[in-house]
Amino acid sequence: MGKPLLMGSKLRNLWEEVGRPVILRPRRVQFAALCTRKKKGQDEVLLITSRDTGRWIIPKGWPIDGLDGAETALQEAWEEAGVRAETVDKTPVGHFTYDKILKDGSAQPVLTNVYRIAVSKLVEDFPEAHQRTRKWFSPAEAASHVQEPELRALLRKM
Repeated sequence: MGKPLLMGSKLRNLWEEVGRPVILRPRRVQFAALCTRKKKGQDEVLLITSRDTGRWIIPKGWPIDGLDGAETALQEAWEEAGVRAETVDKTPVGHFTYDKILKDGSAQPVLTNVYRIAVSKLVEDFPEAHQRTRKWFSPAEAASHVQEPELRALLRKM
């Protein structure tokens, strides 16, 4: 009995995370990590710089074969920010859209599903350590540093 429910759940997640967004306009889907910690009882959000422009963003990336959205977000948090996690919520806390500027200068609309990750540790040696800066912010400060309006709104709701 558990298998049909599990299969139904996986298909529903696949539809919500990939199928539906592909059909409904932004043609591309990414998964992002909203990396958080508690410091003196207050939430903090980890932002990193993008490799190309140096603007503040959250770790994100394209789907990874064999991983669901939450697992992909965790993998991106590791590669881009050196995050080790306590927990990862399997349900997105929200989403935002943006235009990814491609090498040819064209814009590709992207829907980014955001997963909250409770950070247990940041390590110094991670794949993109020499390509990015990372910094903790209060949610309000983080919102003032990011460019995407929907991500800004998500951060302000924290």
